[in-house]
Amino acid sequence: MRILITRPEPAASQTAKRLQGLGHEGFVEPMLRIAYTNAPLPEGAFDAVAFTSINGVQALAAHPEAARVLPLPAFTVGPRTAREARSVGFADVTDCDGNAEALAGRIGAALPAGARILHATGEDRAADLAALLDAPGLKLELAVIYAAPPVEHLSEEARAALAAGTFGAAVHFSSRTVRTLLDCVAAADLNPALVKMRHLCLSQQVGGPLGALGITPEVAAEPNEDALLALL
Repeated sequence: MRILITRPEPAASQTAKRLQGLGHEGFVEPMLRIAYTNAPLPEGAFDAVAFTSINGVQALAAHPEAARVLPLPAFTVGPRTAREARSVGFADVTDCDGNAEALAGRIGAALPAGARILHATGEDRAADLAALLDAPGLKLELAVIYAAPPVEHLSEEARAALAAGTFGAAVHFSSRTVRTLLDCVAAADLNPALVKMRHLCLSQQVGGPLGALGITPEVAAEPNEDALLALL
């Protein structure tokens, strides 16, 4: 099956490689472009780092102040983010194997009162980690170190593939990429082609915007890529 992948790079190509291993063809059409801002990190010492995405890991690894935080324990939202954190130099990595709620719970259980946690993230966040961190005495500091502006239109190849009906499915990892895809597809006057496809979503929230076209998404049993690809 030919499958449309809308998540940003480099994660999109990693997903395409996994799909190839499963006997499918992944078509990479990122709806967001990752751009590092290199904004200064908050001052002072930290006790740990929290990551809700691979993009946060990569942006922090490329940051001019990365050496300040690489020795710290890192808490990640899932296994792929954990692998990326280890690959860039974090030695003490806790894989929270779930979603932002699971991440907040593990941080709250592991760190003592008074701990200060750096959350390396982007301008747009799917969850408010600070609000989910229900542990007295812990302080979460945001470091907004990358942006993810949306694309304005589909590529010529993607438009042609949609028009020809060659995509059997699309995999969606965030509601923002879904909304951007809907805007681009509407601008290309290809809504009927999108409706005919299967839409596999990381969560019900991710697939929510598809309801505007009457599309009922297929939702992963767990909010991770393994569960998402298991829908195929």
